[in-house]
Amino acid sequence: MPFTVFLWESLYTSHVIHSKRFACDNGSNNILTQNAGLRETIPGVKVMSAVVQVLSAFSVVYACSDGNYDYSHHSSLPSTVNPPSHPLEWGDINIIHTTDSHGWLLGHQKLSSPEPNYSADLGEFASFVTHMKELALKKDVDLLLVDSGDLHDGTGLTDGDPAGGVNGQEAIPFFTKLPYDLLAIGNHELYNYSVTLDVYRNFAPKFKGRYLTSNVNITLPGSNTSVPIGNRYAKFRTRKGRKVTSLGVLFDFTASINGTSVQKVADMINETWFFEAIKEEPDLFLLAGHMPVGKEDSLDKWPLVFNAIRTLHPYTPILILGGHTHIRDCAQYDGRSMALESGRYMETIAAKLDGKTKKSQDPKDIVFSRRYLDPNRVTYKYHTGIKDSKFDTTLGMFISRSLKVLAEKFGLNFVYGTAPHDYTIYQSPYPSEGSLLSLFSEKVLPYALSVNNTRSKVPNLIIVSASSQRFDIYAGSFTKNDQLTASFYPDRFLYIPEVRLSDAKKVVSALNGLSNPPARRQSSRQMQGSKEDDLQYVGEKYHAWFWDMNGHNDVERYVTTRSQTLGYVTKDSCPGIGDDTLHAPLAYYTFPKFVHSDVPDVPENAPIDLVFINYIEASVLTFLNKVQTVKVYDSSDIRLYSQVLANEALGIYAQALWN
Repeated sequence: MPFTVFLWESLYTSHVIHSKRFACDNGSNNILTQNAGLRETIPGVKVMSAVVQVLSAFSVVYACSDGNYDYSHHSSLPSTVNPPSHPLEWGDINIIHTTDSHGWLLGHQKLSSPEPNYSADLGEFASFVTHMKELALKKDVDLLLVDSGDLHDGTGLTDGDPAGGVNGQEAIPFFTKLPYDLLAIGNHELYNYSVTLDVYRNFAPKFKGRYLTSNVNITLPGSNTSVPIGNRYAKFRTRKGRKVTSLGVLFDFTASINGTSVQKVADMINETWFFEAIKEEPDLFLLAGHMPVGKEDSLDKWPLVFNAIRTLHPYTPILILGGHTHIRDCAQYDGRSMALESGRYMETIAAKLDGKTKKSQDPKDIVFSRRYLDPNRVTYKYHTGIKDSKFDTTLGMFISRSLKVLAEKFGLNFVYGTAPHDYTIYQSPYPSEGSLLSLFSEKVLPYALSVNNTRSKVPNLIIVSASSQRFDIYAGSFTKNDQLTASFYPDRFLYIPEVRLSDAKKVVSALNGLSNPPARRQSSRQMQGSKEDDLQYVGEKYHAWFWDMNGHNDVERYVTTRSQTLGYVTKDSCPGIGDDTLHAPLAYYTFPKFVHSDVPDVPENAPIDLVFINYIEASVLTFLNKVQTVKVYDSSDIRLYSQVLANEALGIYAQALWN
């Protein structure tokens, strides 16, 4: 029984992909779902003769098969890029999957590698989906479009709303223009009550029962009524008539804003509605959710849902589309299922399921394959077979133009200065001239925090979390959008005066020795209330995956490295090579959890100002009292160092020193 799935990863453009220069039935939202005719080959068990291909959207590599690519849409893009390795394998059921888009609706617009790989914007993606749907009709197969959450938080389009506005309220609705068949909520829709309420009132209803929040509720204003933000589950038929049962599950998230609640997955599967939802056997269980799919991931609760379904339906195909950890991953919980995670920031995945049934009690496993596509015009044109002059649809051009107008409205194109070269988080070792962490801690903060500061002449040591920077800075214009993308968190800087330099240095060492660093706790317009710094968890998972990618590649696959561009080199748990475009691997360097400014040139016992971000106050006091016994420090010794916030510092520095 052939069953193929193509998965494209999320809109959120990859920012942590840093590299070393190696030598080298609403009929609207559809994931390619080719409807396979049902065959009754096992008594009482429906088997699909289908191929499900899931395409993970928004990872793009610029490759032009006809050599006539028109770069007028992205005037800064390079003139050549490598194309995909081979055409997609269409099946009976095909799926385009997006996840963790985090506001990257304008795509990656910088020239430095690997950014051109991911340069398509949401409008170009919409055009791509339109052409793929047309191909699906010609091939007489099903195409479904699915998203697994985290639309909010990541760029100026979702983080740069004018004061008084709701985060993402003007940018996120563009997703409603695309024909999504199924969507699930992410944790970044739950950090700000106004955002969650906007999703409940204005976003979820647009999808007519297909925006799923199986274990996520909101308490409505002025009442004690707690209701699902979207629908708990959905049942629908594909264009070809295949019956699909879907859930939308969030991991066991414990830091949602007051007024929202997330039920543990283990409790959800015991609910009456859950049994009612899965009782009837469909042709396919399609599970979308903001939850990792790795078997070794502590947040992966998919097996609980999977096992509950398998108890009733031991042979029904199950397809799981996950998210959250920003990686490309593929796993199989048994031989008739596949679980895929489609990265972040506009990257890609494809998968194919093939197999034939055996005797009634022993159906044959389904053989899966997948494809991770880089979202760019070259990739899109290659797989649709559309020439550039005919590629952009009316809807696609409308979305692209509207997003640019919105960026202008938010002032995102304002130029602070011109970055002299690339500053990366992972591609360059820390400390070094190319390290963004070095730039921020050793140059940006010392300058920005000294502006209009009466203590600017007092020697200091500034401590900041490495997670304060969430994306690279690339050579060229440094805009307001770049600042919001690279340095989002509005942390304040506090200080303790007259701390001996030797003791301050010991505090840094102690902080970096913590296995669980302090969590950022914010109260701001963008994120309110108490939350764990989930960025730390996601970052660690992504870093581990990236480190493994960089150090454990198959030599045979990269013998032609010199002709390949830098990008993802994926090695997951499923058979075969998943990458659509073959790349040389990106470099990866480790760095400490906390970084600091240059050590002042004073004696070790000289008094200095110990400056630090506000949310590590308790840890700083604890360690300072451990490393010395001259004085017992408490909160009364802590003062505000500057009115400048962490997310303002880069702009202040760039205006002064990059012009």
